[in-house]
Amino acid sequence: MSAPQHATNSSLTSISGHASHPALFVSDTAARRLNSSVPTGTATDTVQTLLTRLREIPFESVEAVYVLDAVRHLVGIVPLAHLLRAEPAISLREIMSPPPVEAQVSDDQEFVASLALHHQITEVPIVDADRRFLGVVTSRKLMHVLRHEHIEDLHRLAGIRAETEQARHCLEEPPMRRAKDRLPWLLLGLLGSIGATAVMASFESALHRRVEIAYFIPGLVYLADAIGTQTEAVAVRGLSLSHAPLSRLLWGEVRTGLLIGLTLAAAVFPATWLGFHDVRLAFSIAFSVFCAGAIATTVGLLLPWALSRLHQDPAFGSGPVATVIQDVLSLLIYLTVVSLLKP
Repeated sequence: MSAPQHATNSSLTSISGHASHPALFVSDTAARRLNSSVPTGTATDTVQTLLTRLREIPFESVEAVYVLDAVRHLVGIVPLAHLLRAEPAISLREIMSPPPVEAQVSDDQEFVASLALHHQITEVPIVDADRRFLGVVTSRKLMHVLRHEHIEDLHRLAGIRAETEQARHCLEEPPMRRAKDRLPWLLLGLLGSIGATAVMASFESALHRRVEIAYFIPGLVYLADAIGTQTEAVAVRGLSLSHAPLSRLLWGEVRTGLLIGLTLAAAVFPATWLGFHDVRLAFSIAFSVFCAGAIATTVGLLLPWALSRLHQDPAFGSGPVATVIQDVLSLLIYLTVVSLLKP
């Protein structure tokens, strides 16, 4: 048996050894998506040797040949298209390229998929803790992972617990199950809405004195929610994949929120002034919109970060909980400014 064949068998044996660690397979790790039936070779193998092996062995994936050294470290990759165009007598060393990336067998499957997208590759090589080659996550598995994570994130952003496969088919579940999946975070949102009611009640005299103040509350709350939702959509997965420090991410989002708020404030100020002929009211609305932009982006980033620090998926509850926090803070700022600038 040739050396490359030994390498393939060793890879198969190595991944089998991981079966004694069920945690790798229970969680969404690269181990669950691993395909170890791929062609391997050594740098001294010829193109003809590999082509013969491809005809003799029914590999599950043949997008590339993975070149290994004596201890099964990945030293190069030869795409199948390059192999077919090469002269039969030349060695793999002459046509192989350095591996663009490797992923650990214990890495999260979504992180593996992000590596494939970032490096524009169709397969991701998987290695163990000693960097021994175990196999690859194929393009078909990568597509499955991306779809799986996309659906899961949509549910969690909406505050739906998607802990099981059945929960991902929430529209097909019995009403009792659907309610159970959706209620937990919405109950927290209900508590927050009580806080929003308390804020408005504390400014009853201002609202009674000038009823037009209340006209702008729905629009202000909507803008805060919309800005926050955009931030959450970016932050929920960006936090898990980005290696940038939180301070830089937060400062970038705050500046973005201030820029959005400033633009919206510049648009709403003249419209309110012309419509109600009240410069103080127009300034109050514009200033509140400006502040809402910064608040919404800050909360939209910090809440997923706080959940991740508590070892919770950052998508869980971000939508419902962040929404009510943004609403309460935006209302508090708006009603305070209106009260301070009363005629």
